[in-house]
Amino acid sequence: MPDHYYSARPSSASDRRKITAVLRGRDFVFITDKGVFSRAGVDFGSALLANAAHVDVGDSILDLGCGYGPVGIALAATVPDVTVWAVDVNERAVELCNINAEVARVSVHALVSDGVAALPKDIQFDCVVFNPPIRAGKSVVWRLYEQAFAVLRNGGRLFVVIQKKQGAESSETFLRSLFSEVRTIQREAGYRVYECKKE
Repeated sequence: MPDHYYSARPSSASDRRKITAVLRGRDFVFITDKGVFSRAGVDFGSALLANAAHVDVGDSILDLGCGYGPVGIALAATVPDVTVWAVDVNERAVELCNINAEVARVSVHALVSDGVAALPKDIQFDCVVFNPPIRAGKSVVWRLYEQAFAVLRNGGRLFVVIQKKQGAESSETFLRSLFSEVRTIQREAGYRVYECKKE
C-alpha cells in the first residue's frame, strides 16, 4: 500500500532534501522527506495560510496537521512572544518539524498525534491554523474541525485554507455550524482562507 502524507509511519525510504521558502516576509530553509506532504516545496495553500493568519503578540497557537512545520514555524519566527504547538499523525513529519524549528531557531512543541489526542489535557489556544488533509476524507476533516473548535478559548480563532474545487463551500457550511462567525479573509488562485471565531 503506498504512503500518504497522512500515514502514521511512512514506509518509503528516507531521502531528505532542503527547500527554501519566503513566508511572512522572511526567508526559511526547511528539511523535507519522502512520505510527507508537499515534499518538493511549501505548497501554495500553506504559504497563503501562513501569510494570511492574523496572530497577535503573545498568542498561543496550534498548528493542526503541521507536516514538516512551515506554518507554525513561520508564525513562531515572525510574531513576538507566541507559544506554538504543532501536531501531525505522521511521525516523519513531526521529526522534521522539530528539526526545522531548530534550524529556524524558534521554539515549537511538535508532537505525533491523531488530531489533538496527544496534547496536554485541558490545553486551550488563542489560534489554530489548519490546512486540512482533504484526501483523508470529509469525515476526518470534519472531526478535525470539531477538535479545533474544542481546543480554542472563547474568542479564539481558527484559520483554515481550502481550495474551492476541493470543497471549500461544504467546509464553510460545516464551520458555520460550529463557529459564531466565519469569514473569508483571503482568496487567491482558487484558494480561500477562512477566519472562524469562537464566542
